[in-house]
Amino acid sequence: MRERIWAPLLLLLPLLLPPPLWAGPPDSPRRELELEPGPLQPFDLLYASGAAAYYSGDYRQAVRDLEAALRSHRRLREIRTRCARHCAARHPLAPLGEGPGAELPLFRSLLGRARCYRSCETQRLGGPASRHRVSEDVRSDFQRRVPYNYLQRAYIKLNQLEKAVEAAHTFFVANPEHMEMQQNIENYRATAGVEALQLVDREAKPHLESYNAGVKHYEADDFELAIRHFEQALREYFVEDIECRTLCEGPQRFEEYEYLGYKTGLYEAIADHYMQVLVCQHECVRELATRPGRLSPIENFLPLHYDYLQFAYYRVGEYVKALECAKAYLLCHPDDEDVLDNVDYYESLLDDSIDPASIEAREDLTMFVKRHKLESELIKSAAEGLGFSYTEPNYWIRYGGRQDENRVPSGVNVEGAEVHGLSMGKKLSPKIDRDLREGGPLLYENITFVYNSEQLNGTQRVLLDNVLSEEQCRELHSVATGIMLVGDGYRGKTSPHTPNEKFEGATVLKALKSGYEGRVPLKSARLFYDISEKARRIVESYFMLNSTLYFSYTHMVCRTALSGQQDRRNDLSHPIHADNCLLDPEANECWKEPPAYTFRDYSALLYMNDDFEGGEFIFTEMDAKTVTASIKPKCGRMISFSSGGENPHGVKAVTKGKRCAVALWFTLDPLYRELERIQADEVIAILDQEQQGKHELNINPKDEL
Repeated sequence: MRERIWAPLLLLLPLLLPPPLWAGPPDSPRRELELEPGPLQPFDLLYASGAAAYYSGDYRQAVRDLEAALRSHRRLREIRTRCARHCAARHPLAPLGEGPGAELPLFRSLLGRARCYRSCETQRLGGPASRHRVSEDVRSDFQRRVPYNYLQRAYIKLNQLEKAVEAAHTFFVANPEHMEMQQNIENYRATAGVEALQLVDREAKPHLESYNAGVKHYEADDFELAIRHFEQALREYFVEDIECRTLCEGPQRFEEYEYLGYKTGLYEAIADHYMQVLVCQHECVRELATRPGRLSPIENFLPLHYDYLQFAYYRVGEYVKALECAKAYLLCHPDDEDVLDNVDYYESLLDDSIDPASIEAREDLTMFVKRHKLESELIKSAAEGLGFSYTEPNYWIRYGGRQDENRVPSGVNVEGAEVHGLSMGKKLSPKIDRDLREGGPLLYENITFVYNSEQLNGTQRVLLDNVLSEEQCRELHSVATGIMLVGDGYRGKTSPHTPNEKFEGATVLKALKSGYEGRVPLKSARLFYDISEKARRIVESYFMLNSTLYFSYTHMVCRTALSGQQDRRNDLSHPIHADNCLLDPEANECWKEPPAYTFRDYSALLYMNDDFEGGEFIFTEMDAKTVTASIKPKCGRMISFSSGGENPHGVKAVTKGKRCAVALWFTLDPLYRELERIQADEVIAILDQEQQGKHELNINPKDEL
């Protein structure tokens, strides 16, 4: 086993060294962060302090701590990158020898590099690196740029509108599903007179800025400048790739995969560690090619450089470079018929002295793709022996190319060549993999049909009233008061969606347990169970499903507006999203991949009250901005819809009072049945048996029953 695992790992160790700067160094050096005196303060502590100051109303202190947290986070990343590269240069991996102990020099160099890295970190951080280990929640918040949401609100409170605009825009870039955030920014700009050029993304990656500049010049037919910016973007991309890969070295987590993690022996321990490093480095292509806070590919981001460049070079008459870029693009998308035609055309333009076969794909992307494929093969071959499952993501998803009319024709004379447009057509709505039907019976008396899909301007939507009676709403509201926990379902976060509201929740099993223990009336707790089953049956019948609809998750939720935080509020109570895929508004796409709950098929919301302000449920187009339907909650009203990208939805801000509802998600796949629901079914069965026994003994049930 040792040899089978270790042998391929020896081959991959050279890949763990910082890769070369294939496209050369950037045109201009990067601005370094100014050093602050004393040890570097942990960014998670500064972040917690800033958030606490914000909630206490000390906005100046909140700004100081949150800005310090962001500086600390950037500085920590810079230190780790520098130390890793410094130690890799000082301690190169020793070559393998022959015979017994041939691997010992390699181990010695690895240990030397580790000692160097730890010493470097300790010295530059001003203390042990362990002080800077943070929770996954904090990591997630910084990835999603949540500190900037606090900052923009704090700056508004301090009347510093320009800084608020910067913070708001930086947050919005990573969270485009915040439908009203853009309007929020526009309001700030209108108030402060801020011009469009002053919309600054404080966390913008250099390669994305250069890429966007290249696209603008390309669309303006300024191909010389477009080439300059696209080439700059590629240089910066490969520099950031090096940094990303460098930061992978060190302790690793393996939560996304079913990683066993425990091995015995020196060989296996080293193999474990470097396998994790390799997987981390392998996925840098996803980190660099995605929008902030997203896991989905950004329109073939890296290959698109070469797609733009191949035409730009053609337009300036550099046919060899155009051919190199076209062939590079085909490394990622070998079946692209347009670019295949372009290759033939470029080859026809070459001088007779140039052999078209001698022109190869650009070396930078050739080496990049070659390394990527080798890593993939090594990971797959070692996965079984190292005890974890690994599924290779599709890093080069292609659903469109350049959205322009600059397509080179094939099979035409050079003299009379014209550039014809390629009609991309209108993007279709997401496809649902089942027959779409609706209009089935509602099963229960007194339920009022309100609107169907057509009237709600969408697909697989229905709005019903009187699913609950006024008495049942009051009873459920009373249960909610007795059993709900702050942050339930969101790892205890008080305000998981917006800092302006408190979120509380409870599951159906928790309700039944609370009733069984006497903390709430058992009859009322059971009502929660019964009305959720009622909703499931209605959804299954109305949408005329041919198979059983199972519970995926059942959650009673309340959102409460926090006093003193509702002035000039323009955010959402729950951002625009889809229930079984990752909504990508800019790409007009919804990625059905983890961490989305891809197994969910239908959703429903059953409202319990209307004595609050705001809180309207809204459907939007896939742009997460254009509202197609708005629904005011009230007691007994239920909205149900299919869970995919065809139904993006969210909740407007609750600006006063408490909004409560029963949220329900369903699946057609029994493998994904809600575990707590199965346990709740068992509790109900036991209660029914007890109740039956009491009737047989002619004993009256307890008052609570």
